[in-house]
Amino acid sequence: MNFTTDIVIGLEVHVELNTKSKLFCGCSRRPNKNEEPNTGTEAPNTRTCPVCLGHPGSKPVLNKTVVDYALKLALALDCDISKELIFSRKSYFYPDMSKNFQISQYEIPLATNGCVKLAEKDVRLVRIHIEEDPAALVHPSGMEKSTYVLVDYNRSGNPLVEVVTEPDMVSPKEAREFMKQLISVLNYLGIYDINTCVIKADANVSIKESGYVRAEIKNVTGFKEIERALSYEIDRQKKEVSDGKKLVQETRAWDSDVGITRLMRTKETEEDYGYIIEPDLVVTNMTDEWVERVRDTLPELARDKKERFIKDFRIDKTDAAVLSSQIELGDLYEKVAEKIDPVLAARWLRRELLRVMNYNEIDFVDLKIDESHLIELLKLLSDGKITDNVAKKILEKLVDKPFNIMEYIEKEGLKVSDTNELSKICEQVIKKNPKVIDDYKSGNVKSLNFLIGQVMRHTKGAASPDDVKKILVECIK
Repeated sequence: MNFTTDIVIGLEVHVELNTKSKLFCGCSRRPNKNEEPNTGTEAPNTRTCPVCLGHPGSKPVLNKTVVDYALKLALALDCDISKELIFSRKSYFYPDMSKNFQISQYEIPLATNGCVKLAEKDVRLVRIHIEEDPAALVHPSGMEKSTYVLVDYNRSGNPLVEVVTEPDMVSPKEAREFMKQLISVLNYLGIYDINTCVIKADANVSIKESGYVRAEIKNVTGFKEIERALSYEIDRQKKEVSDGKKLVQETRAWDSDVGITRLMRTKETEEDYGYIIEPDLVVTNMTDEWVERVRDTLPELARDKKERFIKDFRIDKTDAAVLSSQIELGDLYEKVAEKIDPVLAARWLRRELLRVMNYNEIDFVDLKIDESHLIELLKLLSDGKITDNVAKKILEKLVDKPFNIMEYIEKEGLKVSDTNELSKICEQVIKKNPKVIDDYKSGNVKSLNFLIGQVMRHTKGAASPDDVKKILVECIK
């Protein structure tokens, strides 16, 4: 492939699927409820059986739900579906794989082609395939120089789907956007749970100055870390070339604590893994009926919801894109927009609700308010009974703990003051600040802001600043 860009990036993303059991056995994919006493963590090697431990004579049995979930993702990304489902043995001799091979797909993946749509471009996909997760290597704490590691097989055999892209991304920012869009699709499909599933990416990156000699960064978790890891690696490669060094194809590990990549080994090729067809699993026919049955279960995805929001609610394209990017946010907006002006609802959910959630570091799983609270709050705002500032303060409190909004407004005296009451307050403020009035009459118009602030403080922010300014100017005349 001929490249014309300064930076070339491709991703191999491993997504753990939200199933009850593992890929080839009946062991639970999720941690057991019985945790290790006094530790709050799961006891190691307790979700295992002869299959996921790789005992001789054990036979894998394919989990059909895993295939359905992987098929959902492939169809949502417009992939071509294989007519046959064939698994292979990927041979390697690491301690995290007791049987010295991983069951994966190589010769014929579940799906090929397709794309993930970004704001400015489409990132093409090479393939989507299914494979099992290896075990976890545990380094004994406090023993950095230990000559051994521990192996926990609880994770071994968990179902993964791997999404492999073409090298279509040209910046760390694009790679981060790809991860965000992929996670959005996964959440809409309901096949991934942020609380129980893991998503990791291997990032392949090369630069023009080196002749596009590729380095692979292994096991980067999260779209923010993808951007960090790639930014560091690009700078590292550029410095190596500027220092006159020749780059070689290699595999590197990302150390998120320090913010650097470290050399693991020179890069293997696919031939090094000695793939053979898995003899213990029969070939499964992916019939048209099966594919269509799964296709019928596909929900409306973010890109379709965005266009519908623009058409039905006549909101800004940017607002529609943000509101549809998360399934929970999109569903919440629809419920609120049925009762409140859709443009007002879009502005408040996109800007204010997300602002408060980000400040409090909470996700929709932890959000305690529902559409009824938001509808009541925005109705009071649209009817002119409270100001923007008051609505913002109430929203900040609602996120922390729901309460009766009207009772709170009455108790705190936060209703918008009528004109007569506001005029009296303005007159009192004018009477208490004769020097400020003299400054204003002398041409210092900024002194009016002090008076406005005094009135707003007296009304606890319940008055409209524009109304206050208008009344003050009239009274001073």
